[in-house]
Amino acid sequence: MTHLTYRHVRRLIALIVALVLAVAASILVAVFVLLHAGAATTEGDVAASVASPVTIARDAMGAVTIDAARRTDASFALGFAHAQDTFFAMDLMRRKAAGELAALVGPAAIDLDKDYRRHRLRAVAEQAYRTLSPNQRDQLQHYAAGVNAGLAGLRVRPWEYLVFRQAPQPWRPEDSLLVLGAMYLELNDGGHNERKLRLLQLDAVLPPSVVAFLAAPDPTWEAALDGSVSDAPPVPDASVFVLPSHTDDAVALDLSFSPRQGADIGSNAFAVAGTSASDPGALLANDMHLSLGVPNIWYRATLRYGQADANGKVVVRQVAGLTLPGTPALVTGQNEQVAWGFTNSYADVQDWVVVHTTDPQGSRYRSPQGIEAMVYRDEVIQVRGGASVPLRIAETRWGPVMATSAQGEPMALAWTGASPRAYNLAIMQMEDATDVPSALDIAQHAGLPLQNVLAVDRQGHIGWTIAGNAIPVRGTAGFANPADWSVSGAGWSGWLDASRYPRVENPAQGYLWTANNRAVGGASLALLGNGGYNLGARARQIRDDLAGGHPATPAAMLAIQRDDRAVFLARWQALMLEVIDKARARHADEAGLAALHDRVARWGARADASSPGYGAVRRFHEEVTARVLRPFVALAAQRFKDFAWPEGTVPEYAVWQLIHAPSASHLRDPRYASWDDLLDEACLATLRDVAQDGKATWGDENMLNLRHPLSGAFPGIVARFLDARAQPLSGDRDMPFVSAPRFGASERMVAVPGDAARSLLHMPGGQTDHPLASTYLAGTDAWRLGQPTPLQPGVANSTFRLVPLR
Repeated sequence: MTHLTYRHVRRLIALIVALVLAVAASILVAVFVLLHAGAATTEGDVAASVASPVTIARDAMGAVTIDAARRTDASFALGFAHAQDTFFAMDLMRRKAAGELAALVGPAAIDLDKDYRRHRLRAVAEQAYRTLSPNQRDQLQHYAAGVNAGLAGLRVRPWEYLVFRQAPQPWRPEDSLLVLGAMYLELNDGGHNERKLRLLQLDAVLPPSVVAFLAAPDPTWEAALDGSVSDAPPVPDASVFVLPSHTDDAVALDLSFSPRQGADIGSNAFAVAGTSASDPGALLANDMHLSLGVPNIWYRATLRYGQADANGKVVVRQVAGLTLPGTPALVTGQNEQVAWGFTNSYADVQDWVVVHTTDPQGSRYRSPQGIEAMVYRDEVIQVRGGASVPLRIAETRWGPVMATSAQGEPMALAWTGASPRAYNLAIMQMEDATDVPSALDIAQHAGLPLQNVLAVDRQGHIGWTIAGNAIPVRGTAGFANPADWSVSGAGWSGWLDASRYPRVENPAQGYLWTANNRAVGGASLALLGNGGYNLGARARQIRDDLAGGHPATPAAMLAIQRDDRAVFLARWQALMLEVIDKARARHADEAGLAALHDRVARWGARADASSPGYGAVRRFHEEVTARVLRPFVALAAQRFKDFAWPEGTVPEYAVWQLIHAPSASHLRDPRYASWDDLLDEACLATLRDVAQDGKATWGDENMLNLRHPLSGAFPGIVARFLDARAQPLSGDRDMPFVSAPRFGASERMVAVPGDAARSLLHMPGGQTDHPLASTYLAGTDAWRLGQPTPLQPGVANSTFRLVPLR
């Protein structure tokens, strides 16, 4: 028998290591080959279902330029490019809207699917598709054919489907309307109407005047286009309401607006009229604030195609801007005459309707037409790697039953996003707009979530209105929630005619602005309602920036977009310094207070990444807000276990009034002997937080966290390969320069109509999900640093053609 010597063992170990390395190398090579085989087409001719040859070029940023003889061929080519660069993201959007994510990703998505399936948006999209004009259906059919051709043109399916061991499902024309449905969910609170539900819960435990006070807008920060200002309600006195002497200590201080929590969905847009005869054109700035990821939600494209004019002569139309993968439309951008951009309007498009059932089973209910039967929809949620899950949906004539009132009655949700009317491709007509009036007219008839739209033209005109064709006309119940719509005339009676939309053109001051704030008051507000307007600090700062001097250049507009001055928190910084001074006298043994005072004093009045004190001021504001609201939250939570402060209801006015009202002790948390005690504890809590997290600057807290949706499923080294590098960010939520680790400006555009060479565009995350592509994450650094990259595409790095099938 042969004995193993030390020398033999060493050789055996070396052999095993060599074999392991060889296997690992083989796996890496195989992965590389598979990934490389899934790369987009960049050269040669590809036979396709186009009427004439189409050229698709990409520059160093990955921006696509499409040259086609007609718009339908351009739609086909755009679908081809979208599919090859970012099909997985498109697929996630249509599946999210339809409640079909679990079929791809597995059991983790079951609850999300149940949530969204209740809206049955696939059925809505299919019904909407049948009502589209022949031209719009034609565009969607060509686009879908292009998507499927782009998928078929990849030698290997997109890499995400290799991970899930599934094949991508073909794209259907109506799937593009599902992508639009995903935007309704994104911009309309997920179709939950949760803000109103939480306000109803507050109404159940507090007097109406107290709820109205807590939820009141702050006139200090409002910046409506018409100059209107909301009423400032007084602090309710003790004859109205007194907080109980004890509240639930278990209610956590969970009201932080930390960047790790994200921020409100929102956007900025502002326009400046032409200022001189030598350069009469107007300027438009637009940055849409959304969740950020890899790839970005938008896709840069320039389209050139032939189009017959009024005399039948074929002219070349050129448009440039941002498309939404999954649709053939240019969402925001410019043509030769006009530029346009959007911000979420926060008009009220959701209502809770009390369902008065008439039988013990709850299968019948009262309606204006008499007793009606509940309609039950039996849906099946398919689950990858698991058993399918049944879901029964109870529907009324007003919408699905989705909640319960404070009195225990079922409530149905009426929502514009569930109406087939609200889905169309009229936004594509913006490519043909010739001036501001025509652009605003088109926007008012577009089937999309209600948005503020700003438009500018080469003649120097500017204008604003509401985009979207589905503003509900409310009946006698008005905006009351929950409402009894079983009474004739109480509910929605149709849709507002475009002639009644609020509209502003060429204002005397020469500029316009929107930032998710209340844009109008009076009769116009009575038509739009309040769906959770932003505080207004962003809008006011933009307005004041514009009033300070006409920014007549794209660079000056970009500077406003990146304005990170902490105007909103300035009064809180001054208050914090006062509180620290008092705390140092009360807590002489607390050595850290002197350092905190120095830090806050050196904050720089900006949300600059290098600021040592901005984060501390921000935390102090959060700590005070949480402590002021906690007793009210505790009262609601005692009755409604899932209660949380209603998102979109900013309590700034109430908080600031209360902490400066010594006589309002009846509305102060009883654990504090005075408002000074509350401020003192908030200051000490801020000191503890600052000491504990060890973050020296705002940038240490506000670190970019731009991730691919699948990176969390991989080891760290692979995740780092898929995600953008962590970098400190300037900016925050209540200023024009909105910024958070995974939330912020999904694009930053300055448009000069007809002059793409002067127009600017930033976009984070790139527009391909292929990690081996040279354009992966392209543009992210320029977006982060504010480098003015042009909207006009650069020199083509690659070019190929789609040629007609023989």
